[in-house]
Amino acid sequence: MSTEASKKVTPVVLTYDEELNIARTLDSLGWAARVVVLDSGSTDKTREIAQGYSNVDWLTRPFDSFRRQWEYAIHETGIETEYILGLDADMAVTSSLLQELEIVFLPRQYAAGLIPFDYRYYGHSLAGSLCPPQIRIFRPADVKVTERHKFIVHGKVYRFRIALIHDDQKPLERWVQSQVSYLPQNEREIANGGAARIRDRLRKLGIMPPVMGVLAYLKAGGPFGGAAAVRYAYERTVAESLLAIRLMNARLKTSDSSTDDR
Repeated sequence: MSTEASKKVTPVVLTYDEELNIARTLDSLGWAARVVVLDSGSTDKTREIAQGYSNVDWLTRPFDSFRRQWEYAIHETGIETEYILGLDADMAVTSSLLQELEIVFLPRQYAAGLIPFDYRYYGHSLAGSLCPPQIRIFRPADVKVTERHKFIVHGKVYRFRIALIHDDQKPLERWVQSQVSYLPQNEREIANGGAARIRDRLRKLGIMPPVMGVLAYLKAGGPFGGAAAVRYAYERTVAESLLAIRLMNARLKTSDSSTDDR
């Protein structure tokens, strides 16, 4: 067991029907004295798999929002360690990342850590991705959770060099469902001022899907990235296309309403 990390860090994993991912995540957390798994009501084998690990503390809470689910996980599950490592069930901690956490991060009393991602498909790493580094380790008292499943911390933040593995192997249908569930929040953000950003201006114009697809393909390695790079480009194009359709629907409804008022 990794002594310093096990004393000072409690990993927290949110789950919902993650039987295809959860074992890889928990395998990477064998160093932790306690792993809090907060489930939203899985109906597959997630619970059976998770409870096969002796350091897992399995808890359940009906899902209402990412913000409230994380706030409950952080503040209402009896965590007493100095830091929390907040993970999704498709993430994994490598031995190199654990070493950086113990040797560099923990001794210097940072408020939080910004960790990059090694984006993978079925174990095949991309050369890079459009996903920026995220706050994933933090002091519970210092963190604020946003509706977009992001952590914000005021204080000194360390930038990790070693990445978290991100490898979601759930069925395509689940991925599409997740993207659809994000659309209302994405639309609200653009309506509330996000369009001031160039990216969201392009989204409002409906031309972001091909732009994002090309950027994703090149970032992932282009022709040198093989099938994984093409897969990533299609994924980003589809996600942006769904948002573009929703934004175009809103514009058409507004236009139709204006015509009716004349």
